Amino acid sequence: MKLYIETMGCAMNSRDSEHMVGELGKVGYVQTNEPSEADLILINTCSVREKPERKLFSEIGQFAKIKKPGAKIGVCGCTASHMGAQILKKAPSVDFVLGARNVSKISQIIKQDKAVAVDLDHDDSTYVFASQAPSNIKALLNISIGCDKHCTYCVVPHTRGKEISIPMDLLLKEADKLAQAGVKEILLLGQNVNNYGARFSTDHPKVNFTTLLENLSQIGGLKRIRFTSPHPLHMDNAFLEHFAANPKVCKSIHIPLQSGSNAILKAMKRGYSREWYLDRIARLKALVPEVGISTDIIVGFPGETPRDFEDTLDILEQVRFDTLYSFIYSPRPLTPSCTWKNQVPKEESSAHLKRLQSRHKEILEQKARAELGKTHEVLIEKITEGVAEGRSSNGRLLSFEAGGAGVGDFVAVEVVAHRKGSLKGRIA
Repeated sequence: MKLYIETMGCAMNSRDSEHMVGELGKVGYVQTNEPSEADLILINTCSVREKPERKLFSEIGQFAKIKKPGAKIGVCGCTASHMGAQILKKAPSVDFVLGARNVSKISQIIKQDKAVAVDLDHDDSTYVFASQAPSNIKALLNISIGCDKHCTYCVVPHTRGKEISIPMDLLLKEADKLAQAGVKEILLLGQNVNNYGARFSTDHPKVNFTTLLENLSQIGGLKRIRFTSPHPLHMDNAFLEHFAANPKVCKSIHIPLQSGSNAILKAMKRGYSREWYLDRIARLKALVPEVGISTDIIVGFPGETPRDFEDTLDILEQVRFDTLYSFIYSPRPLTPSCTWKNQVPKEESSAHLKRLQSRHKEILEQKARAELGKTHEVLIEKITEGVAEGRSSNGRLLSFEAGGAGVGDFVAVEVVAHRKGSLKGRIA
């Protein structure tokens, strides 16, 4: 039997898709890249970005036209969680709906007619998913599920439920298995990874994220550890000091800002101030001067004034982020802010976003010029027609002639040129 799966959204969704592929492999499914050949078509949805429902039903319609007789269509993920049975009513071609909190049920739900499984209290934290042989030198590893933060713009607590950490012994076994299979770098996933250990669903020794990093770094063969996303609120000194001192922890970190305005941060219920954020950045840069920092910024959140936006620009200037994921505020169902009356006009938000992104491009050009002559240790992730590509520990993406090096090798690469922020190098 053949399985086609389309994954939308974040790395967490990608990992959920890997779990579903592994589980379905136990009952005889193999993946195909052609939906018209599939016996089962899965759409793993995201509800964070704008108009996810419109995209979902468009995709369902396209798959319904090309699927072979008898093939099933299943809708999974976050949009499935909050829409549930409504999907079956709006799209009769869909055979079942599986929420983001119910991934372990995939091999059972495919046998049921018009089933809906979207229980936010379901606990997959101790379930051992069937594992696939890794197809790359990099792999994803969930360390927690759900989120307790309830930011006023975010639908995740309504689609993935309360935050529960996955037991550390399960994580260490999975990481060791990945390392033995040739994985050199793992990316730890969670809505707030550095809140790891706050809640387990079973009895568990008291641990925190730093303890987890210490234990993972003892695994032989595993060379690099990355993680996303930490929450600024949980970046205490002990966490930052371990980040700096552990040689296996990559010196690249995603620190979501969302807004540089204290008034907007309070309205968002982010739990920290701009002063706290900048203090954490300063502490981090003092410990790791070459650290790579990425962030998320929302422009046009309800009630945002031009002065609030200037506060955000000010933090952009102070921090000079290496990567910026920036978006216009998009009202999401089930969130408090979607009903607020003080929505910002789209034209104003668009102008602010353009200004933010334009300034960031200038910063990236300046940072790229400053990289000339520097040498980085790069893990080669792919080679195309003799040109290798990979990242340094602090997140710099470099391309260079591979020479005799292969995928999975660590090589010293000197930066020799840059174009529009991208770096070109040569093996030193």
